[in-house]
Order: sequence, then structure tokens, then C-alpha cells
Amino acid sequence: MKQLYSYITKTCIAAALGVVASVAIAQDEPLPSWNDGPSKTAILEFVAAVTEEGGSDFVPEMDRIATYDNDGTLWVEAPIYTQILFALDRIKEIAADHPEWQDDPVLKAAIDGDMETIAKSGEKGVAQILAVTHTGMTTDEFAQIATDWITTAKHPTMDRLYTDLTYQPMKELLAYLRENGFKNYIVSGGGVDFMRPWTQEIYGIPPEQVIGSSVVTKFEMRDGTPVLVREPELFFYDDKEGKPVAIQKFIGKRPIASFGNSDGDLQMLQWTLAGEGRRLGMIVHHTDEEREFAYDRDSHVGTLVDGLDNAEAEGWLLIDMKSEWNTVFTEE
Repeated sequence: MKQLYSYITKTCIAAALGVVASVAIAQDEPLPSWNDGPSKTAILEFVAAVTEEGGSDFVPEMDRIATYDNDGTLWVEAPIYTQILFALDRIKEIAADHPEWQDDPVLKAAIDGDMETIAKSGEKGVAQILAVTHTGMTTDEFAQIATDWITTAKHPTMDRLYTDLTYQPMKELLAYLRENGFKNYIVSGGGVDFMRPWTQEIYGIPPEQVIGSSVVTKFEMRDGTPVLVREPELFFYDDKEGKPVAIQKFIGKRPIASFGNSDGDLQMLQWTLAGEGRRLGMIVHHTDEEREFAYDRDSHVGTLVDGLDNAEAEGWLLIDMKSEWNTVFTEE
């Protein structure tokens, strides 16, 4: 099964949705789920510096842009990306309407849960599964399908709803920056249309502030009604070098703070830190195998090699999940 995961890119993945209450941060105790340490100190000092009017590092509110990866940064991504699980569940749900899929070895394997055959099919096979489960419907239909799935979907090993597996410390960070005049954006390799239906409720980030990978959409008139139909063709891949490109295209301003967890986020952090003035770049390092998962260099999700080796030289900070977070998940 591990072979399968190694083939999966973040082109079509994203993470799951949740219906949880907004994080309430007491004004006299910012970031309560963060232990005192280098990461919490860096955040507090950065925010104080860029919000101090008249100070040398002051940044006007209109330029206080913060960007965040989603999978592994704002919520759980191991042992398999959530959107892949969605695709595998979806193909079983609709298989009865497509008897011809039984004649296709890859699609039949997905229906039967034959992970070994899927792994052997490689990236092409995974793309085929994603295509038949993520396209051919309107954008509104897809949003409803994804929402219906994620409200009941459970993590495969933790046996908890995905909606319970957002990171409480990161939600506190989102709220803290928002309270201090920042505009938060998700910049994820996951599918943008998969994330947008639920990011407002789970993170307080509206859909227009969500950037992700996307497929081609086509305008059609159906029974006199205009619709957008999802086509089985990649439009934009929002990972690695694609992240700063997407930031420029869709935001039009360089962030002053960026947060990620894998080597797929490094270009976003590099782009952020290369700007003038005070900057903050941070990487969530998954070090807690008891409360979550411990992984970095050899992982098939959230691979982190260059991020570890070059953190000091590049100027980004590593957030040690095990030692710096006293709480991991929102519902703990």
C-alpha cells in the first residue's frame, strides 16, 4: 500500500472538512495551546513588530498577508491524503451506475479495494481513479458530494471524524493573526473545489481566500440554466514552484508570513522571506507519534528533507509538534 501513496501528488488532494466552533482566543493569553518556546516567542514578537504603528517594522493592514498549506499544516494528512480516501469511497458508491468499469483493471481494483493492483498502476492509474470520481459533474454538484462525504468520513487509523482532526494550535494562530489585521489564505496542493465548501466554517477562511490545484471547468447551459462542468484535465498544479506563482496570480501581493510542513511548501516560504521588511516563515515538524504521527524524510506524505537541512540557512523556523504544542487536535 505504501507504494500507492508514493505515487499520489497533491495535485488532486486536499483534506477534509469539519463543522467545528471557531477558536476563541482570550486577549490576555494568546496562543494557549502553544507551550512557551522559540516558536510561540517568534510569532508573538513578529506580530508585535509589524503591528506597532511608528515602529521600524510596521506593516499596514492592507499588506498583512499570511499563507498556509492545508494538509499536515492545518490538519492531519497521514497516513494517506484525505482526498484520495474520498476518491476510493466515491468510486465504490457510483460503481453500480458504471458496469463498464468492471472491464478496466484499475477501476475494478479501486472498486474492490485491491490496493496492490492500484499501486502497480502507478501515477497514471491513480489519476484515472481521480478523474472518474472528481469530474463530469457541475461545480455545485461536486461541492455537495464532497461536503456530504466529509461530514461523516473517519480517519482510517484514529477512528475519529476528520472534522475533529484539525490542529488547535494552528487554528489559534489563524485567529490571532486575524485579530491583528492579517488576511489569511490557504495555498494548498489539494483540490480547490474540494476545500472551498468548508474552509469558512472550519478555519474562518472564506472560499475566495482559498487557492489550490484545479481542473478545467467549462461553461454550459443545461435546461436553460448556466453551469460550470468539471473536465478531466488539469488546469493548475498548486504545489512547490506553483505556490508562489499562484500567490502572485490570485493574491497579487507577497505574504509577510507563511506556514507549511513539507518540501512542497518551501518555495512559498522562500518567496515570502525574500521580501523586504520583517518576515516570518515556519514549518510544522511532525514529531509526536503518540498524539499524532512522527514523520519527515522517509515519509510518503509530507516529505520533509530540504526543509530540515536548510532551515537555519533559509531563515525559517521548525515547529516541534511534540514539545511546543500542549494540545494537538481541536476536539481533545
